[in-house]
Amino acid sequence: MAVTSDELLAFLATEGFATTTIEHPPVFTVEEARSLRGEISGGHTKNLFLKDRKGQLFLLVALEDARIDLKSVHALIGANGKVSFGPADLLVEVWGVQPGSVTPFGAINDPAGRVTVVLEAEMISHERLNFHPLINTRTTSISSIDLLRFLRATGHDPLVRGFAAPSPISG
Repeated sequence: MAVTSDELLAFLATEGFATTTIEHPPVFTVEEARSLRGEISGGHTKNLFLKDRKGQLFLLVALEDARIDLKSVHALIGANGKVSFGPADLLVEVWGVQPGSVTPFGAINDPAGRVTVVLEAEMISHERLNFHPLINTRTTSISSIDLLRFLRATGHDPLVRGFAAPSPISG
């Protein structure tokens, strides 16, 4: 049985991770999150659940405006050939979250370490980062240092890679 959002938040508190969480209506896309989040400080993110042609699983975590070239990212993350989005049923089975709630906090539901977590280098430079705590009706802020510590505590030593490029600024 997957860990619930409340259980995750209790774990984070018990283990001494400094977080803040706000409640909001459900959001399924970066655009919806932008319109509903209000003034939450820190880096806002997107999370891509991917698999390669041999079934290896990856979670790519990047700043929300980052451009990720799915045709070439495999070479940077150690995938066996090109990657594609992992199916929803596999996401639920392995990471314990529904589509629209993908988050690095899902590592708590993957004790076997089936998913390789890959963090965008630029994102990690932010002092605070924001993620769904396993459901898309909340946003939890955590320091980038504590995110790394959380992932390692769940058996997911993340890769930090420069796999994304910022979106061009439109004027």
